[in-house]
Amino acid sequence: MLNMLNSLRRQYPDSPFAVVFDAKGKTFRDELFEDYKSQRPPMPDDLRVQIEPLHASVRALGLPLLCVDGVEADDVIGTLARQSAAAGCPVVISTGDKDMAQLVDEHITLVNTMSGTVLDIAGVKEKFGVGPECIIDFLALMGDKSDNIPGVPGVGEKTAVGLVAGIGGGLDLIYANLDKVPELPIRGAKKLPEKLLEHKEMAYLSYQLATIKIDVELELRADALMPGEPDRDALKKLYQELEFKNWLDDLVREEKAAGVARAAPDQAETLETRYATVLAWDDFESWLDKLKAAPLFAFDTETTSVHAQLAELVGVSLAVSPHEAAYIPLRHSYMGVPEQLDRDQVLAALKPLLEDAEKPKVAQHAKYDINVLAHYGISVRGVAFDTMLESYVLDSTATRHDMDSLALKYLGQGTTRFEDIAGKGAKQLTFDQIALEQAAPYAAEDADVTLRLHQTLWARLAEQPSLASVLQDIEMPLVPVLADIERCGTLVDAQLLGIQSRELGEKMVALEREAFELAGEEFNLGSPKQLGVILYEKQGIPVISKTAKGQPSTAEAVLAELAEQGYPLPQVIMQYRTVSKLKSTYTDRLPEQINPRTGRIHTSYHQAVTATGRLSSSDPNLQNIPIRSAEGRRIRQAFIAPKGYKLMAADYSQIELRIMAHLAKDEGLLHAFRHGLDVHKATAAEVFGVELDDVSADQRRSAKAINFGLIYGMSAFGLAKQIDVDRKQAQAYIDRYFTRYPGVLAYMERTRAQAGEQGYVETLFGRRLYLPEIHAKNQAMRKGAERTAINAPMQGTAADIIKRAMVTVDNWLRETGLDARVVMQVHDELVLEVREDLVEQVSAGLKQHMAGAASLEVPLVVDVGVGNNWDEAH
Repeated sequence: MLNMLNSLRRQYPDSPFAVVFDAKGKTFRDELFEDYKSQRPPMPDDLRVQIEPLHASVRALGLPLLCVDGVEADDVIGTLARQSAAAGCPVVISTGDKDMAQLVDEHITLVNTMSGTVLDIAGVKEKFGVGPECIIDFLALMGDKSDNIPGVPGVGEKTAVGLVAGIGGGLDLIYANLDKVPELPIRGAKKLPEKLLEHKEMAYLSYQLATIKIDVELELRADALMPGEPDRDALKKLYQELEFKNWLDDLVREEKAAGVARAAPDQAETLETRYATVLAWDDFESWLDKLKAAPLFAFDTETTSVHAQLAELVGVSLAVSPHEAAYIPLRHSYMGVPEQLDRDQVLAALKPLLEDAEKPKVAQHAKYDINVLAHYGISVRGVAFDTMLESYVLDSTATRHDMDSLALKYLGQGTTRFEDIAGKGAKQLTFDQIALEQAAPYAAEDADVTLRLHQTLWARLAEQPSLASVLQDIEMPLVPVLADIERCGTLVDAQLLGIQSRELGEKMVALEREAFELAGEEFNLGSPKQLGVILYEKQGIPVISKTAKGQPSTAEAVLAELAEQGYPLPQVIMQYRTVSKLKSTYTDRLPEQINPRTGRIHTSYHQAVTATGRLSSSDPNLQNIPIRSAEGRRIRQAFIAPKGYKLMAADYSQIELRIMAHLAKDEGLLHAFRHGLDVHKATAAEVFGVELDDVSADQRRSAKAINFGLIYGMSAFGLAKQIDVDRKQAQAYIDRYFTRYPGVLAYMERTRAQAGEQGYVETLFGRRLYLPEIHAKNQAMRKGAERTAINAPMQGTAADIIKRAMVTVDNWLRETGLDARVVMQVHDELVLEVREDLVEQVSAGLKQHMAGAASLEVPLVVDVGVGNNWDEAH
């Protein structure tokens, strides 16, 4: 609605303007007809809670807001519209309500801002079949279900139009000419006079109910309703609360452009006057002194690429106190650029400070800067804080964690975006091509905002010792470890990938032929629309699900269900999609991602993306390489060890189930893990009531589905589908599981209750996951939040443990000087390159350090495999 109001204000900038809402309580129509609108369900709670902030937003925008007791919003709008029309002023009513069509005349037009349709006199006639002057009669005859206006029983829309058009007028004329009604070309015309006479009183009551009142006593006339100036402070507060990030961004940018006082009103100077561009060596030395004296400083690199392994350093920015920052340009290369300081000399002077572990520093996304500077021989140490990670640990779901989003949320400041100075798309400049007049304030602002963000975020984190510990003991120590892994990269066999790509292409052709035979014609397998026509129209397969736009769905889950029902074509399409994705994402793409300088692939790891704390990766995404399919395993064969080395894969065994046992304190699960039992087999014995040695493979498989399913909040319906039993049987298994493992049920109930009380859940190490939908009125959303509440502590604790293990393993390898390095992290697995003669020693140490990453009431078990490639090692 706010979007529509803003759009209307832009269209009619100088117009009087009113936003009209229904007032609370009854109106005169309720006195006329007791059942008026009685059939309407109450306003949904999800909508009810939006009314107050909507009213507040309208007022903050400076728009006149009217609510008049005893009448409806329509009546207030009708009165204002007729007042203006009588004065000869054109009127626009923004509405989708058909009742309003009765107000249309040569001065009054309806605009449906949602659909863009406009109704003038001709438009009303075309849409309803009658002119605006007969809309009330039309409604009185046919009634209006939405308002519970009864009308004449048996008279629908077509009959009402036929009566009004045929007689040439409204109710009075129709009742004066009932004898002419049987002659009208209307279905059932002969019986109509009798119906009309019988329900005459109801017809005229309906006329009264449908008539918009145009003489409401108002304190203000329409021409006095001029919008005022927006209340910017109130709007900023509302936009922050309601997470209208783009509008908030626009607002603070407007203020910045207009020179309005910003987030720090006590600062008399504009920020730019405190931002220095360092072009002289004396000035640089002065900044070196400031850095040495500062208890903490912020630093940032400006480069030619977002990919750290390909980026060239263009400049460095620094901040020593709020609003005191500088940019040191080093390699801007456009025509007419001023003389810059020598890059090697500047970096040599900065190196001791940047490498001093005792000198605290802060950065935004420090891993990137660490990697860039490493290419210039600087091993950055002493990064005590990273604002991206401070925000992530404070609340992983509150906002995106890039600097622009954080400045907007936590400082109320709109920063200069890269696109603002570099342009967009194919013509976007690299940073070395941007003039210093624009580049320097942008770069200095980055360092300044980073420092101020840290001050704000750390103050909040320090109030929560458990969160401060997650940042300082888990996330920050991991930053240099991940940077090392990214720079090291991993070796892939491009030739083998080429062979696989060709074979996958041949398989795609074969699957395509098979699909054509099953379909009886050729079609584009990659087109959901064409596939939908083949499946549902030509093959007559029943539609089991539709898209948001109402089209029959061809999504993966739908195809899987159709395949289960025995339809062969969906199965072939699923295979085709899997092979196509493997080819395009991995076998074709991986050789292109080999860095020409190192001959290796360098993925990027992301610490601040997933809600639960798990790492993700991109370019390439190593987390998504399938392991269950033969094709996926073959791709892993292309990840190889260099000559003289082996790949070693170390994986936590059933870590989330072990964490569940620890959190639930269930004696049955604790016993199984402490005594090294096959936990799925032990569960099967309990659930199916058989001896441990008598558990069948199918029973173990079902027990495994139950064990993992309950962690992820699986219902009886979901379990039934997975293990192919009826819902009643699945529920019986779940009930028996909880009887045998009562601690698990108690944990789930306890966690749901805690989530409801606190609004968040925690991992074993104090990481929080906030659950804003835990109190949602919508049952599906609330249940989803409850499932997340149960799963997140396990998944988040597993994420914390693997992160702690990475830091521990890295420290151990550094201290011992062993010729081994971590080259990949995927889910609960670490992959290392290890010199061949050190395999046994590293394997033993790796198991010990990973198992010691957390102290649980059950042992952490680490499985280690070794091979010439990743598939062999896993």
